[in-house]
Amino acid sequence: MKNIAVIGAGTMGNGIAHTFAQFGFPVLLIDVSAEALERGLSTIGKNLDRQVAKGQLSEADKAATLANIRTSTQFDQQLADRDLVVEAASERFEIKADVFRKLDQFCKPECVLASNTSSISISRIAAVTGRPDKVIGMHFMNPVPVMKLVEIINGYSTSAETSNAVHQLSLQLSKVPVVVNDYPGFVANKILMPMINEAIITLHEGVAGVEEIDTVMKLGMAHPMGPLQLADFIGLDICLSILRVLQDGFGNPKYAPSPLLVNMVTAGHLGVKSKVGFYDYSHGTKDLIPAARFRKA
Repeated sequence: MKNIAVIGAGTMGNGIAHTFAQFGFPVLLIDVSAEALERGLSTIGKNLDRQVAKGQLSEADKAATLANIRTSTQFDQQLADRDLVVEAASERFEIKADVFRKLDQFCKPECVLASNTSSISISRIAAVTGRPDKVIGMHFMNPVPVMKLVEIINGYSTSAETSNAVHQLSLQLSKVPVVVNDYPGFVANKILMPMINEAIITLHEGVAGVEEIDTVMKLGMAHPMGPLQLADFIGLDICLSILRVLQDGFGNPKYAPSPLLVNMVTAGHLGVKSKVGFYDYSHGTKDLIPAARFRKA
């Protein structure tokens, strides 16, 4: 696989495009919004500048990476020469299904279609295409240029050839691929989201405050980031969406999201992207919010 397309220029999409381009792959980055594409390219440029400042890349490497990326707001025949398309659209099945129907229409029959979904069934996504054997999950971790893991999810009909090809491609990106099967949340989020949810429940019950919970998990469990800060980083709306996928998929009440999480998302307190979540980011710093705000009445 040589020519790559990435659908979606948000946090994950621009990171995926950045990574492929840095390793010499020609990338077509598509988003319905020209403004999103502009923001995505700006983010890639800033992240490349950080790599240059740290001595990880040269200015020539940065220029070559940017030269490997072209953008478009159109789903059309320009996809016909792509060997792999990675979808990184919103974490909603209806949106992903629409994207995959279009990809199936415009991509050549041998093109592999991958989703960066963090929880939605690959088998369900594959079923809207005429090539379920060539549909696979390629779940990168955020921030994509830094994090080594790629969770490769085989759907019910994913062929061994497709799985092996994506595994090898991940190695070319200096990633560590781990192959898993298609069950709600896969491995990463089936384990991570209940932990985050339990941290939110612990906060809501008044057992401890935000800083105390995060400190216990960082210093006691050697986590690089506490679960509440991590939830802010991921996006509380994304956490809620994944927990609902787990609850629906397994029919088990242990995955039921905390009422506090539901209320915060309803209020638009989504974490870093809304500048307020379990911490306040409105001043450009990570500031504490009084614990009383989060406790049960």
